[in-house]
Amino acid sequence: MALVVICGQPCSGKSTAASCLAEALRQTEPAPSVKTIDETSFHLNRNQSYANMTEEKNLRGVLRSEVDRSLSTDSIVIVDSLNSIKGYRYELWCLARAAGIRYCVVHCDVDEQSCRTWNVERRERGEPSYDDNIFEDLVRRFERPDNKNRWDSPLFELWPAKEGIDKSSTAMVDAVSYLTKKVDSKTRDVKILQPTIATQSVRGSEANSLYEMDRATQEVTNAIVEAQSRALGGPLNGVSLGPGMPTVDISRSVGLPELRRLRLTFIKLAGQTSLSGPPPPSDAESAKRMFVDYLNRELGSGLRITV
Repeated sequence: MALVVICGQPCSGKSTAASCLAEALRQTEPAPSVKTIDETSFHLNRNQSYANMTEEKNLRGVLRSEVDRSLSTDSIVIVDSLNSIKGYRYELWCLARAAGIRYCVVHCDVDEQSCRTWNVERRERGEPSYDDNIFEDLVRRFERPDNKNRWDSPLFELWPAKEGIDKSSTAMVDAVSYLTKKVDSKTRDVKILQPTIATQSVRGSEANSLYEMDRATQEVTNAIVEAQSRALGGPLNGVSLGPGMPTVDISRSVGLPELRRLRLTFIKLAGQTSLSGPPPPSDAESAKRMFVDYLNRELGSGLRITV
């Protein structure tokens, strides 16, 4: 039904707002299915996740992949994270558009000093908090949402430091109404994103082909992850994909978030190509070979394919 992006400065009350919104949605009739996606669900440490640009990029990739898997026309997904980069919010908006659902942004608008105070108080209570240098870096790089941007609209703003966070607040009531309101031909205040030709689902006749591709690429990913796990960080002699299949030689460590991102991108590209051309291969062997070739092109010297 919808994708809700919670955004704000570190320690601005985003998780409280996400929890409050989820509870308010579940109290409506009929109660929708609500799922919250956050760092805690993946047992991620906030300081480690934002320690450097690489870690932060991996974090966003993990959350984006989970959002992509969770979106549907019968549930509301809430993304509880900083979501501070406007380019990343645009990526989430694109996922909502591809799914053909509603989308909105909830901004916890809190002044920097209040966020600093709350961060220190959390640290003193032994609760998860940010190191000072990481906190200052995140504050500096925060890009405020602007409802003039399609990926920041509609925008519902909360002021936790001034008004607290409550289900009865105007922004929370408006957000719940927007997310649950029934839509008909006369509705003008609720926008349901429409997929473009590049994001539309593939034709039914091609469903089996994409299913086989999804399964085949997952097997390749699992094989790479398992081989790296057995190697314990050491060099690999090659990842066997079975008799008669290409062998993947990895010369650097490839993390699971990166593999997931490449796999999802490959499947989407295959689906988009099939809209105007032949369907993707329906047999697992051809799909695996295509995926290995794609990995080779994307990772360059990181992977060397030998047949």
